[in-house]
Amino acid sequence: MSHSYDDRVLALAGLAQALQQVRRIAETGQSETDAAQPVLDSVFRIDADSTEQIYGGRRALEPGLRALADYLSNRGNDPLLPRLALATVQLERRFSSESNTLAAVANGIASIAPQAEAQGSAHPDVLAALGGLYADTISHLRPRIMVQGNPHYLGQPGVVSEIRALLLAAVRSAMLWRQLGGSQWQFLLARRALAEAVDRQLP
Repeated sequence: MSHSYDDRVLALAGLAQALQQVRRIAETGQSETDAAQPVLDSVFRIDADSTEQIYGGRRALEPGLRALADYLSNRGNDPLLPRLALATVQLERRFSSESNTLAAVANGIASIAPQAEAQGSAHPDVLAALGGLYADTISHLRPRIMVQGNPHYLGQPGVVSEIRALLLAAVRSAMLWRQLGGSQWQFLLARRALAEAVDRQLP
């Protein structure tokens, strides 16, 4: 059995984990720090030696791997999550073809990195900076990612910043998935191979 899917499902788990937190914040106004932190950290880890290192280890991606396992076995309980993931994958393809936007995001991340190093990537000021970067760049591309949730929370600037920061992390994971050879076709044609790879990664 080829393990070529193993790194890919880690990237996919990163995508699922970021979007799971987007959904949670949009509905409740709060993220789970343990789940949000690894995907936010991944935005700043551009030159890691392995996919695992980008997220700070496999265990850090357990929520995303479990969400992926549920989806692949048709046990997923949030119908909006797969739709958000598909929209993110489509947006990433557009983003990757826009060299000016790519450069602007890379420069923005580099300028926010020292602050993230000092305060932590989940600090409100860092989330505001990442959210602002997303709003100024990727959010202008089509298809726009529409986040549904509780209007009370979606009207709060801090919540909006964190959602945008996590969408940036989701796009980062979608880019990694594609760079590792992932494609939309694999969801249709290779679900079993993906599911087996997820099982190998779960403790």
